Amino acid sequence: MTATIIDGRATAQRLHARITARVAELAVSHSLVPGLAVILVGEDPASQVYVGNKTRQAQAAGIRHFDHRLPIGATTQELIDLVKALNAREDVHGILVQLPLPPGVDDSAVLAAIDPSKDADGFHAINVGRLSLGEPATVPCTPLGCLSLIRQVIPVMSGKRALVIGRSNIVGKPMAQLLLQNDCTVTIAHSRTRDLPQLCAESDILVAAIGRPRAIAGAWIRPGAVVIDVGINRIDDGSGKSRLVGDVDYDSAVLRAGAITPVPGGVGPMTIACLLLNTLNAAQRIRFGPTAEQLAP
Repeated sequence: MTATIIDGRATAQRLHARITARVAELAVSHSLVPGLAVILVGEDPASQVYVGNKTRQAQAAGIRHFDHRLPIGATTQELIDLVKALNAREDVHGILVQLPLPPGVDDSAVLAAIDPSKDADGFHAINVGRLSLGEPATVPCTPLGCLSLIRQVIPVMSGKRALVIGRSNIVGKPMAQLLLQNDCTVTIAHSRTRDLPQLCAESDILVAAIGRPRAIAGAWIRPGAVVIDVGINRIDDGSGKSRLVGDVDYDSAVLRAGAITPVPGGVGPMTIACLLLNTLNAAQRIRFGPTAEQLAP
């Protein structure tokens, strides 16, 4: 058996097209153009590439983008002041602070300064709390994208056994909350978990988000399971060149899983598409109120 490949690029393109159409409709019918502000501190090459991709895709969708690039020596207070200024701008509906921030900057204080209604990444404590309570909330982009990819294969997840490997605030914890809301029986595994292979073998849905290349062996996967690989790890391919691999050993897992996301081309494109989705939906809520129609992923 060879797994069905879940094409994140194609799924993201379809979502991007829907976002673009809705943005154009809002501009004509309500003179509303969603605006996304991105804050990048320092010159980390990976972050620069990522932010560049975000702003290009925002522009392609008709979303206004405002890039704020600060030097590596920027202070916590300088970032908070910038966030507060963006909170006050009527043309900004989504604010994203690119993580990680440099050492010496208080990430928590900066994120806490974002207006929760403009929290495009879904990292503010109010949105985190709302998600955990099952209330309407801005959901972190990567877990939201993962859920959309899972639904392509399992439209109704009720009763499925789901394993989330990784307990980060960015992916693992919100992913578990989304699966719970879809009536899965959820286990969260992490670096201290015992007998991880057995947990994998018992799971209908496996989401790997631990940041360790090929840490999940294909032999551990339950035959027919849906595997969502969030990992993006750069390794030497043996010839002096680097390439990207996931947290799952893809070559062996593809022979046991029922469906699996590749790396690259799986979760990554959905993360950016869901960022644009969050910005669009924030703009609609800010203009029309909390009961405004929302575009679903």
